[in-house]
Amino acid sequence: MSNSSPEASNVLFREKIWPSFGSWMWPLLIALTAGIAVAPINIAAGYATGIIVMLALAVIMLLRVPVIEVTGQTVTVGRATIERRYIGQVIGYRGEEAFKQRGQKLHGLAFMLLRGYLDAVVRMEVTDERDATPYWLASTRRPEELTAALGGIMYEFTDEGRQADAAADEEHPREP
Repeated sequence: MSNSSPEASNVLFREKIWPSFGSWMWPLLIALTAGIAVAPINIAAGYATGIIVMLALAVIMLLRVPVIEVTGQTVTVGRATIERRYIGQVIGYRGEEAFKQRGQKLHGLAFMLLRGYLDAVVRMEVTDERDATPYWLASTRRPEELTAALGGIMYEFTDEGRQADAAADEEHPREP
């Protein structure tokens, strides 16, 4: 007997935010350090400690992979879930504007699921008056698909994005 709900079959978008190749450098360095710390006591124990620490950190990293999922009724980003009816304007960002959204334009009360190794972010406005969170900001590898699933648009197609492009063209004209 299947335990799947009707909502689970109504998934419009799903993405697991797997660690980047460079992210694996840190568990490797920590495991190497642990092995070197134990090696003066016993070389075999040093190797064993390094391998155990590396395996433990790898398991932790893989078990904590966040998921972004959009269904007909809910939006789930990491461990947080909100009903779709409370999602307002949705805008996807790439490049310099995504960098600004993660930094100088970031609201202190925003819910964030950010990964430094991902360039793109999607901003989802929260319209629930009872919720003090103004918006959710999530890193994603596929911002076009996520914004489309939520009925949003990418920044370059907004009026503000077009004006920013026009201003950048005036400052630095493109050569033919």
